Amino acid sequence: MARDNKNNNDNMEQEEYFKDRAGTDEARFHAVPHDEEGWAVKKEGEDDPQFTADSKSEAADEAKRLAEEAGTMAYIHDEDGKIEEQFNYSN
Repeated sequence: MARDNKNNNDNMEQEEYFKDRAGTDEARFHAVPHDEEGWAVKKEGEDDPQFTADSKSEAADEAKRLAEEAGTMAYIHDEDGKIEEQFNYSN
């Protein structure tokens, strides 16, 4: 039971963290599995994808390009949604 509480608190803190960065220059880009199109690139704090692709590699390349252009970070997730790689393009 204590572990469930910790996980719920961690999830709430993570959601608040992402909400605080949404729409700011610090928002990062995530290449994530996407039900409708295979893979998607989502900017933190936004529900709609900025890009969709059939392959993970296409989504990862776009996430890295967008992050580099914005001077922020790109996170590449695996098929289970866990972060697999990260790329830092911040100045």
